[in-house]
Parts: sequence; C-alpha cells; structure tokens
Amino acid sequence: MNTRVFTSPMFLGFDHLEQMIERAAKTSSDGYPPYNIEQLSPISLRITLAVAGFTMDDLQITLEDNQLVIRGRQTDDGHGRVFLHRGIAARQFQRAFVIAEGIDVKGAWLDNGLLHVDLVRPVPQPVVKTIPITKGQTKTSVGPTRTVDGKSSCPDT
Repeated sequence: MNTRVFTSPMFLGFDHLEQMIERAAKTSSDGYPPYNIEQLSPISLRITLAVAGFTMDDLQITLEDNQLVIRGRQTDDGHGRVFLHRGIAARQFQRAFVIAEGIDVKGAWLDNGLLHVDLVRPVPQPVVKTIPITKGQTKTSVGPTRTVDGKSSCPDT
C-alpha cells in the first residue's frame, strides 16, 4: 500500500523527503542488534548498538544517501573446536538509520561489546530572502526550452 504524504500543492520540492520516509519504512525490523539513540546535547546524538562478539574488523559503517548503514558479519572461527552445545551463533546484520540533511557523523568506537556512533546536528541558521516584485508581465523560464530543430537550450540567467 503506497500512501503519498506530500500530495498537497503546498509542499513543493519535498520528493526527497518522501523517499526518505519510504526508505525508513523498509528498514529491517527484526530487532537485532538492539540499539539506543541518545541526545547528548541540543546538537549531538549518539547511536549505541549492542554487538557482543563482533570485532572492529567484523563491523562496517557507511553513509549512503542520507542513510547511515551499520553492517556486521562475523567469521565462523569454530574450525577444530568441538561444541557440546552451540547457542551463540555467528550471525550477520544490517541496521539502517535515515538521517536528516546536514547531520554529520563525527566518529565511532567499539567498547565492551557496544558500538557507539556520534552524530552532530548543527543548528540551522534562518534564511530570509526578499523577492523583488516588478511591474509588468515579464515571464520567467525555469527549465530548458525546446527550439524548432529539437535541440534543447537553457534560458539566459
């Protein structure tokens, strides 16, 4: 079921935000690994994942189109070992977080089975721009126009 959030004509140019919402809805919901998100200050956040048994070489953190993706893949080192019971399985995971424009990943570290990822959200500066109103019916072209011979040309700016 696809429900479009920003269908109102009052929301112009929010296509990327709708795509981010759809991407967030598709992220894994299996609950592994468990995680916390803390607000450390008005501008900083910390994501903490419980990744017991994973080493730094088993973990990867990437930023892909406003999506923070954390992957873990353990190598099975059970060769030559005889298990009477094996309840701790080597498993892999992928956990994705959609982050807003302008949020920076400041660093990550592994400590006692917890992976910490620090994020900083700078305070946005308000932007106010006055648009001049001109007299007359001057048409303004926004995109490329087509000429008679079928080639596209951009309007003068």
